[in-house]
Amino acid sequence: MNTGSEFSQYLRQRQTRRVFLGRTSQGVGALALASLLSPGRLGAVTNPTDPRLGVVQPTHFPARAKRVIWLSMAGGPSHLETFDYKPKLAEMHGQPMPESFTKGKQIAQLQGQKLMCYGPQLKFRRFGQTGIELCEMFPQIGSVADEICWVRSMTSEAINHDPAHMFMNTGSQIAGRPSMGAWITYGLGTDAENLPGFVVLTSLGRGGQNQPIAARQWAAGLLPTRFQGVHLRGKGDPVMYLGTPNGVTRAQQQDVVQAVNRLNAQHDSVVDDPEIATRIAQYEMAFQMQASVPELMDVSREPGTILELYGCKPGDGSFASNCLLARRLAERGVRFIQLYHKDWDHHGGVKQGIEFKAEEIDRACMALITDLKQRDMLRDTLIVWAGEFGRTPMSQGGDGRDHHNAGFTVWLCGGGIRPGTVYGATDELGYAAVDNPIDVHDLHATMLRTLGIEHTRLSIKFQGLDVRLTGIAGKVVPEILA
Repeated sequence: MNTGSEFSQYLRQRQTRRVFLGRTSQGVGALALASLLSPGRLGAVTNPTDPRLGVVQPTHFPARAKRVIWLSMAGGPSHLETFDYKPKLAEMHGQPMPESFTKGKQIAQLQGQKLMCYGPQLKFRRFGQTGIELCEMFPQIGSVADEICWVRSMTSEAINHDPAHMFMNTGSQIAGRPSMGAWITYGLGTDAENLPGFVVLTSLGRGGQNQPIAARQWAAGLLPTRFQGVHLRGKGDPVMYLGTPNGVTRAQQQDVVQAVNRLNAQHDSVVDDPEIATRIAQYEMAFQMQASVPELMDVSREPGTILELYGCKPGDGSFASNCLLARRLAERGVRFIQLYHKDWDHHGGVKQGIEFKAEEIDRACMALITDLKQRDMLRDTLIVWAGEFGRTPMSQGGDGRDHHNAGFTVWLCGGGIRPGTVYGATDELGYAAVDNPIDVHDLHATMLRTLGIEHTRLSIKFQGLDVRLTGIAGKVVPEILA
């Protein structure tokens, strides 16, 4: 098949009477079933090849947030050296951990070892009108503490990094489920005309162990692949192979893309494969990104005051630069923006490790909140700061902490969130959430509510089951909503 006419003849041969009748009957049956199950839904059927359209039209509730910026602190930040001060733990430093806290409980790498209390290694002080106690290494975040809702009773089912990331991102420890960014772009689509609806940025820190972050953490899973996250690199080419080859003009490349898409469309008319429609949309998106991504990544035109606010240099690939890029992505209509900052895994040297982390993220987090607020975007942008789990109040290796999922801190800010609020608490030693504990499914359900989505109604059929981000669990936490 070397010519377009030969390919067209091949497709006509594939379009048999049996295929035509089978597809027609399926289409009529699907429309009839849709009209019976949801009479008002038929008129809202969206074009499956248009990535800007979502399946939740209109939203189930009035949306307070239009977009999400999720700040993923990869490795498991210690809540005990950041945002959850425990004076009793400081008092018991060096003493045996009471067995009543740990007996029969899941511990990652301290099983069978002598468990000793390890007090907070950094000083805390009060910030804001609310007087919340935070580690003094985070004064910039402390300066916007009254904008933030602090959840000190977070829990997770997973206790090792990869499954914990999977659980935080997809609501399941089973690989292959859609990530939260994919779910949200599937549900709401995107307002971006020439950028993906779901973008991932990564940065590397210092002072911890650098575990790799697998691309499956932002995959589409059971959803069409057009909803998966697109990873933009902070240094070098933002997207591999996105540039125009030498000697090829943009017009020539557009001709090639259009020709390939016409062939794909002809093939799709025969085989009716959703992934072909995805391929067509992604070819178009890649062509558009060749012009939009370089402009996006060029922050040199940002005012000097903005670069100073974030504390970054153009193109340095830092967490601060990625926070600035997140704001630029949000301005351009991207629905879900996820920033990974690595090296929070402090099995040893937790004091110095947190000091390094504070240098890297403190100013940038404040700047993101301040910048969005100045642009009147914070009110409809949900920011979430979270690790995949926390750390133990017991020591490991003398000056570090082990993985811990029974209680840790996350914080939320912006669209639909009640500012200046502290929700939940861990026990006096910071071991377990005892006051209003919430889990990952609750966090996801609450996030979806700010976006106007009822979490039980955002699902996809798979192997006879309705699969959703929150599984068969999850409850909205109204106390943290504005």
